[in-house]
Amino acid sequence: MREVTGYVALGSNLGDRRANLALGLAGMAERALAPTLRSSIWESEPVGTPTPAWFLNMVVRIRSSKTALDVLDDLLDIERVAGRTRSATRNAPRTLDLDLLTLGDSTVASERLTLPHPRMWQRRFVLAPLAEIDPDLVNPGNGKTVLQALRELDDAFDVRRLAGAVAVPAARPL
Repeated sequence: MREVTGYVALGSNLGDRRANLALGLAGMAERALAPTLRSSIWESEPVGTPTPAWFLNMVVRIRSSKTALDVLDDLLDIERVAGRTRSATRNAPRTLDLDLLTLGDSTVASERLTLPHPRMWQRRFVLAPLAEIDPDLVNPGNGKTVLQALRELDDAFDVRRLAGAVAVPAARPL
């Protein structure tokens, strides 16, 4: 497979949230999914979760020659190493959540994976950091860019970029 660009969303709301994000980035680098561009870290109100703990979120651009399912397996392994335990409760608190948003022009619809990520266009905590690094990425479903989708998004959940006190460098080429 040829090398393609993809995007991965990272989130954490348990334990040392910044360290968990850093662990996710390091795990991706170890598995040949090294981020080539990183957003700032954003703090977001929990959506559909029973915990009051806010999430730290970010999005990274990756380049990979792996298949989408191989990338998914790598991301799930990184989550496991970071101490994530899967729960039957949807949107349960987690040490680390890694979501493959896109991988080139791959479209996948299986029990294990759907690409592009089916809910990324309705989640401010994904769109805000993604708009920071690729505002012109187009939703193949409706032709709108990330920035357009973010501006038109109608939700009441608070998402704010953390300035200055981030452990991971903001949007910059690596």
